[in-house]
Amino acid sequence: MPMTITEKILAKHSGLKDVVPGQLINAKVDIALGNDITAPIAIKEFKTSGAKRVFNKNKVVLVPDHFTPNKDIKSAEQCKILREFAKEQKLTHYFDGGDIGVEHALLPEKGIVVPGDLVIGADSHTCTYGALGAFATGVGSTDLAAAMITGEAWFKVPESMKFIFHGKLNKWVDGKDLILYLIGDIGVDGALYRAMEFCGPTIEKLSMDSRLSMCNMAIEAGGKNGIIAPDKTTKAYVDKRAERPYKFYVSDQDAIYCDVREYDCSKIGLQVAFPHLPENTKNISEVGNVPIDQVVIGSCTNGRMEDLRIAAKILKGKKVADYVRLIVIPATPLI
Repeated sequence: MPMTITEKILAKHSGLKDVVPGQLINAKVDIALGNDITAPIAIKEFKTSGAKRVFNKNKVVLVPDHFTPNKDIKSAEQCKILREFAKEQKLTHYFDGGDIGVEHALLPEKGIVVPGDLVIGADSHTCTYGALGAFATGVGSTDLAAAMITGEAWFKVPESMKFIFHGKLNKWVDGKDLILYLIGDIGVDGALYRAMEFCGPTIEKLSMDSRLSMCNMAIEAGGKNGIIAPDKTTKAYVDKRAERPYKFYVSDQDAIYCDVREYDCSKIGLQVAFPHLPENTKNISEVGNVPIDQVVIGSCTNGRMEDLRIAAKILKGKKVADYVRLIVIPATPLI
């Protein structure tokens, strides 16, 4: 039976020969991720259930990245819960102090997530890891608690949408512009509970940083996950990082998609998302003269090395305007 890359990964982790959209499955997870906002709730439920140990100390990952440095007593208490639980459970992957980074940049960089994985995280942007050829999706804190105990999670197999990108990219245009343009096309609920598969000649030429940015924002279109078939770019990235063996999955040529859309990248310019939804995108040429007070270069979407180098190239020899605040936040200590 022909399957998409998403369906193949879900089938494999469920011990099934094949799966179809709409099917309810129980699947084994490779990584269960929590942060300082969502994990304290999961830890509370973990203890309420009477559980004593996590299913695998190597597969439960905690990253206190939203409230660090702590801004007040409450945020410090949130991080303290993670720190104490990680110590109690002897978790392999807990990041604190000088090791802290933005979780969705940190895990790929550390080789914790690898191609073919099934990853859940109590954070909506967990879909980032689809750039590595993994099935990754956000879940609620109670689902994370259940996974920390059992090593499993249940899913409804999503329908898959295929987005084919071709044509030469215009100057400065990268993965962030492509995904914003796409969201502007289909809307913030245009891929609701669907797998968003990005492919085509242009995607094949994208850097890993750009791929991570694209998959990161699948949730902004309502997607269950974003995913890109792994290739030589993926291999070059993971080979020097992967802490575990990995497997490449690709969609069958005759796999079934509920929707297929094609985009000519030569017609896509730099995109700007206006308030109050990511679908409210405009080409930079349509923006006009809009005064700004603050610029932030960073986040789980765009705090990677490629982003900072582009910003540095634009800023070189120039000065930030008076009365404009510029904040640059590299996503990890290594960056």
